[in-house]
Formats: sequence, structure tokens, C-alpha cells
Amino acid sequence: MNKKYFDVHAPVFWPASILIIIFIVITLSVGKPMEQVFNNIQHFITDKTGWLFIISINAFIVFCFYLGFSKYGSVKLGGKNAETEFSTSSWFAMLFSAGMGIGLLFWGVAEPVSHYASPPYGQGYTIESATRAMNLTFLHWGFHAWAIYAIVALSLAFFTYNRKLPLTIRSVFYPILGERIHSWIGDVIDVMAVLATLFGLATSLGLGVKQVNGGLSFLFDIPNSTTTQVLLIAGITGIATISVFSGIDKGVKLLSEWNVRIAGILLIFILIVGPSLFIFRSLVQNLGNYINEIITVSTWTEAYRDNGWQGDWTIFYWAWWVSWSPFVGMFIARVSRGRTIREFIFGVLLVPALLTFLWLTAMGGGAIFLDLQNEGHELAKNIIADEATALFVYLNQFPLKTIGSMVGVLLVISFFVTSSDSGSLVIDSITAGGKLDAPVGQRIFWALSEGGVAAVLLVGGGLTALQTAAITTGLPFLIVLLIMVYSLHKGLQKEYARNQALKEELNKKSYEKNLNQVIQKTLQKRQEK
Repeated sequence: MNKKYFDVHAPVFWPASILIIIFIVITLSVGKPMEQVFNNIQHFITDKTGWLFIISINAFIVFCFYLGFSKYGSVKLGGKNAETEFSTSSWFAMLFSAGMGIGLLFWGVAEPVSHYASPPYGQGYTIESATRAMNLTFLHWGFHAWAIYAIVALSLAFFTYNRKLPLTIRSVFYPILGERIHSWIGDVIDVMAVLATLFGLATSLGLGVKQVNGGLSFLFDIPNSTTTQVLLIAGITGIATISVFSGIDKGVKLLSEWNVRIAGILLIFILIVGPSLFIFRSLVQNLGNYINEIITVSTWTEAYRDNGWQGDWTIFYWAWWVSWSPFVGMFIARVSRGRTIREFIFGVLLVPALLTFLWLTAMGGGAIFLDLQNEGHELAKNIIADEATALFVYLNQFPLKTIGSMVGVLLVISFFVTSSDSGSLVIDSITAGGKLDAPVGQRIFWALSEGGVAAVLLVGGGLTALQTAAITTGLPFLIVLLIMVYSLHKGLQKEYARNQALKEELNKKSYEKNLNQVIQKTLQKRQEK
């Protein structure tokens, strides 16, 4: 194969590509009945393994805080002389764009209002259900989600920059497998990572294009249909393939910064024309409730009254974040060289999460506030009637609604392009054996593949298919993450011990040097006498 356009690691590239093609062919061949197949798979996984997701995600966040406060916090990614490649503001912008992006735009209004109208228990459309809605939404988008990303990103960054291993998922298992990471076992791990990344990303892209279609339909009466969404995927994926040529330093960085700027403009617009005082007051209260009840809500398993709510929401989110973690983790690792582990942990966990909480309060919380003023609850009913148009229904409550909605559509498209571009870079790196600068042709191939899978999922089962893809690939990769925690800890133990031994050696040499200088000065003084 011509390495000018393709330079792949065959044992990973071909199995992953073939499995993706098989999935596409089966889904298109079966057609409409695939929707029920996806639905059955989703319910089986959430019913039987939901408890495992809940235990694991809680373990991840505990492990992250342990690392942040431990002696390992001073370890620098890339060694003590490593320098950061991006400014802190650019770093945060790329974290936020890669980690949440399209998902927040799609669910930022729809999810809190859904929980407010149809809570897992208790009566809907009440102040109590409003409070619970924000608490549950903070749980799904807060520290737990970012802890998953932090573990994968930190593991990849550490073993790549400190141990000089390729930037692929297999490298994380070096403390356990040793040189066997270069064998078939490593290939299997990387193939799993590619599939998890592709289907997790396709889920986000599918949600994004449904929202773009919803916005265009809301603004210009463009048909809100699967055909329109497939055409939109084709068009936006085309833009993403053009962006691929610019690479991470220009294209992704520039788009990420503009994403945050545009999102900031939209947020400021809401703060100015919306219920400003309520947003700031409720943000404080929402944070307090979230922190106060985080243990209770994060360990709730619906054991005593299982009505399927948790499987459709919490378990879906945990699986979605897990399936997306190779993509987001590898991307964060790419841009985090030179950060200490303590700076990395609290940077990844706290800053994006706090920005997310402000967004959710302004969007979802603001919508709930407006609906509470209306006894008929028409706003909430219109929002939950179609999640894809929720943002635009909300923006329609304010002045300059057309401009606001157009900015919303532009923002979704921009996040779509950024996610596709970043995902192409990540999958390309895995299938190229960890190469950081593989040929552009490969990234174009994966950009087209991501769009193709998203289109097939929409054709084969809509939102249910998107959710099932995330959950199905998230389950096996959850096991990989659990092993990753052990492997990272083992690697950090060795790194810390090596640094301490080096420090002691340097101190010893410094002591001996100083001692020799003292002896020489003493002898010199004696000779002078």
C-alpha cells in the first residue's frame, strides 16, 4: 500500500474496517426490524450490567481524586523538563469541545426538562421535580463523566510521554503485558478501542445532525426527516474532511477556540435576555444539592422499583462516556504534554465540569423556570415532544429568536466538524500503530467512516440505534478501563520510585561534591599556614 496516502498497522486497521463494514451491510439489509433488535440489545445490557457501570464509574472518580492529592501529583507528563504545547486557555477550550460539545447542545435543554416533567419517582411539573431534575443532569454531565476521560487521557499521556510508547490504547497495558502489547493481544485491545470510539462518536454525530435538522426545520420549514439528516451528514462530513488537512495545531485548535467563543456568546445572550437572577441563584443551589447528594444519586441502582428509567438515562450516559473515552482520552493526551498530574486531574475534572454546570443551569434550568410560571406547561411539553428541537423551542422564548436559533445551528455544525476531525485524528493514530503524523488519506477515510456509520444508525433505528451503539461498545471497553486503572497505578509507582532514586543519587553526588570542596579548602588552608 502506498505510504504516501496510507501507512496503517494492518492487524488493527483491517479487522476494525471489516467489522464496521459487516455492521453497515447487516443494518442496511435488515432495514426497519433492526430498530427492535437494537432496542432488545439495549435493554438486555442496561438491565443485566447497570450495577457494574455504577460501581465502576464511582471507582474512577475516587481514583482520580486519589491521584490528584497523592504523591504522584507532582509527576510531570513528559518528564521534569517537558514544556506545555498549548496555552491554558487553548487547552481548556479543546478539552471542552472534545469532551461534551454536541451532546450538551442536544441535551442541555431537553434533559433537565424531561426529568422535571417525568421524574424517576414522584410527581412531575413541581418544584421538587425541578430540583431533582437539575441534580440528575449534573450527575450525568459532571465529575463522573470527566473522571472517565481523565483516566484514559492520563494513562495514554503517561505511557506515551514518560515511557516513550506509541500513542495507542495497548501501550497502557505495558506494566501488565510487557512486550506482549506488540502481539495479537495488543491488536485486539486496539480494535476494541477503534470500534468503541467510532460508534461512540457516531452517536454524537447522529444526535448533532438530528439537532441541525431540527433547527433548520424550525427556522426554514426544511423537512425534518431521515433523508434530510443523511444529506446533512454527507455535507458536514465533507466540511470535516477539508478541515482534516489542517491537522491538530491549526484546524482542531482554531475550531475548538471558536466553538467556545460562539457558545460563550450564546450563553451571554441567555444571561442578558433570560431569567438572569434566577440562573445565578439556581447555579449556587444546584451546585450545593449536587455536592450534598452526590453519593446518594451516584450509587442509586433503582433496585427497589425498576421502571427502566435508569437504563434509559444514567446507564446510557455511563456507557456513552466509556465508549467515547478512547477518542476524548487520546485527544486530551495529545494536547496535555508538560502538565503535572495534579494540574491535569483538577484541570480536566473541575474547569470543564463547572462550565458545563453553568450551561445546563442557563439552558435547562432557565427553561424549567419559565415553564413553572405557566400552569399549562406548554413550554415543557413542546420541548420534550422532540429533543432535537428543544434548544430552538427554548430560544424562541426570547427576543432576536431567529438570530439566536441561527447561532445555535452554526454552533452544532461547528462542534460536529470538530468532533469528526478530532475523532479522525485519534482513530487514525490507533490504526496506524500509534503514529502521530500518519498520512492525511487515512484521516479522510475515517472521517467518511464516522459519517457513514452515523447515517446507517439513523436509517436503521434512529435515536434507539444511536444509544444502543454507545451502550454495546461501552460494555466491553468498561472492562478495559478497569484494568487500565490498575496498570496506570502500577506504572506511576515505578515512575515515582525511579524519580526518588534519581533524586537521592543527585543528592548523594551533590553531597560528595560539597564534601570534597570542603576537604580541599581545609587542606589548602593548612598548606597556606
